[in-house]
Amino acid sequence: MSKISVIGAGNVGASCAEYIAMKNFASEVILLDIKENFAEGKAMDLMQTTALNGFDTRIVGSTNDYSKTANSEVVVITSGVPRKPGMTREELIGINAGIVKTVMENCLQHSPNAIIVVVSNPMDTMTYLAKQTSGLPKNRIIGMGGALDSARFRYFLSQALGVPSSEVDGMVIGGHGDTTMIPLTRLASYKGVPVSQFLSAEELEKIKASTMVGGATLTAMLGTSAWYAPGAAVSALVQSIVCDQKKMMPCCVALDGEYGQSDICIGVPVILGKSGWEKIVNLDLNDAEKAEFEKSAAAVRNMNAAL
Repeated sequence: MSKISVIGAGNVGASCAEYIAMKNFASEVILLDIKENFAEGKAMDLMQTTALNGFDTRIVGSTNDYSKTANSEVVVITSGVPRKPGMTREELIGINAGIVKTVMENCLQHSPNAIIVVVSNPMDTMTYLAKQTSGLPKNRIIGMGGALDSARFRYFLSQALGVPSSEVDGMVIGGHGDTTMIPLTRLASYKGVPVSQFLSAEELEKIKASTMVGGATLTAMLGTSAWYAPGAAVSALVQSIVCDQKKMMPCCVALDGEYGQSDICIGVPVILGKSGWEKIVNLDLNDAEKAEFEKSAAAVRNMNAAL
């Protein structure tokens, strides 16, 4: 059984810890935060659900003591300032870059072999920062964006079709931003049948638009970033790594010529297993999708330049 550390015990971090623990694939989850007793309180609250929810994973909270994270197999970084209504992910870059860099250094000091999962926004740029400053092999740095965006895409598709999300397949690639993500409506399917056989072009365009502003919509409604779906997306990603499930998920990874891009971290489908991301899956994109991907990559590069 594995040890997972989640840095940042806010809504997203606590949801990550909860979903990971409830799936029972890790022996221990460390929840760490800079706020005095905050992570300890969240951990205690979650541990008091074990008898009710029937999981055996031990959740331990700590205030800024990185030694507790030692020998983690996976480290999830959710630290940083969350989005407020009207705030873009890009506006967070100055604040969160310093936080992510410090967290990375502290975690790797105690878990040099860990796989790093970046959740902090702007996620593509924070993943690139982690890749550039950590010195880790590229397969051990993974940004969690596409898994969440794809889950939202499948939700909107299922709502339009009137069927369960589990019956629908759909993928979002590109940057994890309101204008940079690319929901692949052409490749979306309902039990293997293209959704275009059930939904009109206008309906699919509306689903695409709703997916792209999915995070911003929830931020406007909640007053802060969403946390249940991000936590579930992280737990699915981490489980595929720890349990060597070889699941295919769109994740933000470093490209080296794939999709015609280099020196960038951006969302593409990858196979996730014990060593992190093990293979990039090359989709056969049409000309319009390729153009969208190039535009998305250019926007991510502009953001990276702010580092």
